[in-house]
Amino acid sequence: MHEEYHRWYSHHIERDMELLTFGHAGIPLIVFPTSMGRYFENKDFKLIDSVAWFVDNGLIKVYCPDGFDKMSWYNRGIHPAYRVLNHMAYERAIVNEVIEKASYDTGHYKVITAGCSFGGYHAVNLALRNPHRVAYTISLAGAFDIKQFMDGYYDDNVYYNNPVDYMDGMNHGWHYDNIRQMGIILGTGEDDACKHDNFRLASMLYKNGISYWIECEPGVGHDWPWWREQLPRYIGEILNKERR
Repeated sequence: MHEEYHRWYSHHIERDMELLTFGHAGIPLIVFPTSMGRYFENKDFKLIDSVAWFVDNGLIKVYCPDGFDKMSWYNRGIHPAYRVLNHMAYERAIVNEVIEKASYDTGHYKVITAGCSFGGYHAVNLALRNPHRVAYTISLAGAFDIKQFMDGYYDDNVYYNNPVDYMDGMNHGWHYDNIRQMGIILGTGEDDACKHDNFRLASMLYKNGISYWIECEPGVGHDWPWWREQLPRYIGEILNKERR
């Protein structure tokens, strides 16, 4: 696979942003790292290798941005209000810098977001908050309730970054219509510690009339070997749907 390393100063997070890209053409796939993970994590754990055929054939181009969890959700050294504000700054960097770059590189205005474990939260939350820029989102064993990081603190920013809260109160309108056009894939397993979170979010999508695909596989747990099997299968399903 053709691989490139990128680094630039992001005014959104007020520090350098690092990024790995794989491929030369195709639908952009933004893959987030797991909890406190770095931009090279998904390469090191061979998740990118699992979709190499799609990359080499110009069907997708993969973008692996750096994580920011240490400065946001996991930063116990600052007030919870600033944790969520730091996360929102990171989201702006992803939307305005990474997704904009991906669109410029490939000619695709909308992208696919994906992630494993807490990366699944990032993939889904960004997609639901920015549905005009996301065509599909894939969560592999994601967890979607961020109140565990808030030490009991709660405000509007927490609400609007907690999918199991704001999707429960989703109103119809432009934002809702864009979410309904999105493909949402929730991959989990019978032995996945985050299985409950996936069915909880799925029930809220169902209640709001939003289509989704949830797959709970027997014998599947919460680790990279299963994610390396699931991601190429879901990418294949998306590309088959796009060809129809």
